[in-house]
Amino acid sequence: MPHFVYAIGAALVDTEIAVSDSDLDQLGIEKGMMTLVDESRQTEIKTHLADALSQANHACGGSAGNSVIAASQFGAPTYMSCLVSNDADGDIYIADLEASGVSHGFREERRSGTTGKCLVLITPDAERSMNTFLGVSETLSVTEVNEQAIADSQWVYLEGYLVTSPTGHEAALKTKAIARTTNTKVAVSFSDPGMVTFFRDNMNQIIEGGVDFVFCNEIEALGWAETDDLDEAATKLKAVTQSFVITRGGEGAILFDGATTYEIAAEKVNAVNTNGAGDMFAGAFFFALWRESDMRSACEFAAKAAARVVCQPGPRLSLSDSLELRNSYFDA
Repeated sequence: MPHFVYAIGAALVDTEIAVSDSDLDQLGIEKGMMTLVDESRQTEIKTHLADALSQANHACGGSAGNSVIAASQFGAPTYMSCLVSNDADGDIYIADLEASGVSHGFREERRSGTTGKCLVLITPDAERSMNTFLGVSETLSVTEVNEQAIADSQWVYLEGYLVTSPTGHEAALKTKAIARTTNTKVAVSFSDPGMVTFFRDNMNQIIEGGVDFVFCNEIEALGWAETDDLDEAATKLKAVTQSFVITRGGEGAILFDGATTYEIAAEKVNAVNTNGAGDMFAGAFFFALWRESDMRSACEFAAKAAARVVCQPGPRLSLSDSLELRNSYFDA
């Protein structure tokens, strides 16, 4: 079956924990950033937050995974390349992909080790700070790249977090190279400010030679462009991508569709959790393109979806909420 989006990225089981800014200070965690940690550091954090942990929310996540699950729940056909272990979390992750209608290449055999986990710490201002143990996802490699699935897709979606792993970075470069030979469009997400700050060379290698679309937020755009001026950042982005969107939270988004720049309004909501907002935006955007929307309309739908997801715990909408939003927008 042809897919609209082929994504590759880390498979992570998320644990969302409500914390205070004081907790972050005591634990030495940088607010609003994704930090790679080992398993013992995750254990240290969970021990400190033992009381709050009992009220935590759990979900299968990872940036690209969240996006293709969102797109699939809205109705678009998707494929996910990732790596999980032969443990209980790996079973949960694969079952979640399948329940959401996302195709994958897993068979009975899986890598030994530990499936990746992410502690998502949510402060009262709805900001999320992530501490990620990649587990076997750190060894995601060209082996997991599915050339036929790429050829069968209209878009490839590269998660920015791939730049943190040598083998993951190589897998991203191979995926892009295959996409170029199969006339599959390439979209890249910057994913996190740290990806363009601490892994700049790897990120630039992925977008070198041009891509078709970049997803980024304002902080990521400014960090990548090494400027404090958003117009300058947009100008620099135009040199490396055919089109892009810069999301700005409650300030909306800036879309460049290859010819025209648009200001996309944001819905005014009371956010309780920004985890997954960017992932939802990308997934909803791809679904709207699959429905043959133009990029401006796709971004407007994506903004509605992102506004909906930040009003609840967890990085994704339920299937019923996804269908209700889809039907209210496309069938109204």
